[in-house]
Amino acid sequence: MSQIIYTVEKSLDVSEFVEVLKNSTLAERRPVNDEQRISSMCNNANLIVTARLDRKLIGVARSITDFVYCTYLSDLAVDVEYQKKGVGKRLIEETKIFTPLAKLILLSAPAAIDYYLKIGMTKHNHCYYLDDIEDLKWMLAVFCLIFKPLLLNLI
Repeated sequence: MSQIIYTVEKSLDVSEFVEVLKNSTLAERRPVNDEQRISSMCNNANLIVTARLDRKLIGVARSITDFVYCTYLSDLAVDVEYQKKGVGKRLIEETKIFTPLAKLILLSAPAAIDYYLKIGMTKHNHCYYLDDIEDLKWMLAVFCLIFKPLLLNLI
């Protein structure tokens, strides 16, 4: 019987990465049809832990880290055929082994929230994200609405 091999890899093949994203259902929330973006995701991650069975990529933990303070585990993808067999937990463990001083942070897919609690991760309720810079500009618009009349009176 073949054994799953866990290792740190310097890069990921784009087609392999897309395949494991699709096979894990994570593709629903990733730009798998944008090869340039996926390629950048693969090339710019600085900690990639893989799970391979007979050289086939069956799981990946793709992270960005400074190795001493913060590790953002951006993608944890495990082929559905190998889920519930400890592969995801092992990928997280291997990631943490390479970043022992850093806090490991991830954003959970809605269906995986209970999984992370079950394996011992701590839930944090104070997380924020920004997709579009335009979402920040409303503050400038409000500022202009409030202070523009005052500024015009000064001129």
